[in-house]
Amino acid sequence: MKLAARMSRLGSESAFEVLARAKALEVRGRSIVHLEIGEPDFATAPHIVEAACDALRRGATHYTAAPGIIELRSEIARGLSQRRGHEIVPEQVVVTPGAKPIMFYVILALAEEGTEVICPDPGFPIYQSVVSFAGARAVPLPLREERDFSCDADELISLINDRTRLIILNSPQNPTGGVIPRSDLARVAEIAAERDIPVLSDEIYERMVYDEPFSSIAEFPGMSTRERTIILHGFSKTYAMTGWRLGYGVMPLELADHVGKLMVNSNSCTAAATQWAGLAALQGTQREVDAMMRAFHERRDLFVAGLNRIPGISCRTPKGAFYAFANIRGTGMDSRTCARFFLEEAGVACLSGTSFGAEGEGFVRFSYANSTANLELALERIAAALAEH
Repeated sequence: MKLAARMSRLGSESAFEVLARAKALEVRGRSIVHLEIGEPDFATAPHIVEAACDALRRGATHYTAAPGIIELRSEIARGLSQRRGHEIVPEQVVVTPGAKPIMFYVILALAEEGTEVICPDPGFPIYQSVVSFAGARAVPLPLREERDFSCDADELISLINDRTRLIILNSPQNPTGGVIPRSDLARVAEIAAERDIPVLSDEIYERMVYDEPFSSIAEFPGMSTRERTIILHGFSKTYAMTGWRLGYGVMPLELADHVGKLMVNSNSCTAAATQWAGLAALQGTQREVDAMMRAFHERRDLFVAGLNRIPGISCRTPKGAFYAFANIRGTGMDSRTCARFFLEEAGVACLSGTSFGAEGEGFVRFSYANSTANLELALERIAAALAEH
């Protein structure tokens, strides 16, 4: 079988590769603490599950409109209008099976051969993968530890040229847990509006901020979702619904039409019952979300403090999401060697910083979406393995 050349440009998520290696070790009797996968370890709230079951009993087992049921799109538009400070209409909303399709569709709609897309580095690896698949060039925007992993506006300006079709931002960020300060967002917004460059703002971790209110680039002049900002969002992280596959994008009307066409050509629609579950998540009690965030806050403080007590490791305190991006240069190992060492010698699964781009060298990513007991065990194992090493 002769594959199309573009298939060689598609990457993958190393988290699932590490998970497979960790599972193989468990089959052989090893005890592994899983800090590699970025998903909440909490159950989906009962009222959300019941809403899906009720929808199925009511006959929500058929096709829906490709962009999603109007009830869910209207609720998304209403909530985001309040939070972003400008009017958003349901026609700007496209509901998809997970948030990744929004990333895929927007990049396919805007990027092509001979164009460039600016992507955070370190950053979620699928950004660069899809840009390359579309035939465009992914231009890395370095996120450096000394800036708490925020972007440098002057550096961003230096990367923009006539071929730039899109800027991708992610705040709070995977893998660093970094949050772009409002002052930096304002500067990026000014640049994007002046150069007339759309921004794909990945806001999947919006509710997962610890020390300051969430800010979106869509709140700044010239950058509303009616103008240049495309918001990528979903239910996986906030509502512990990773397996439900429910996400959405909010974007200018013209782009929404094209993204809707891509949806028709690929998925037809998102599962009807899942969409009703999403509506219940938005309209129902947020007690479970608040409790989960309190737990993540406590785990962050415990785990980061523990990492900083281990010789050879230092870690900035993440301001959002549930990731600790630890500097491991003091161990004398590079990122991949260190991540493998932690898995094989300490029984702790984590990800190499270079899984997220070249700027990730010298770091590993831990997901602290695990119990306090397991986080304490991971710290003990890492400290003991490094001491013996």
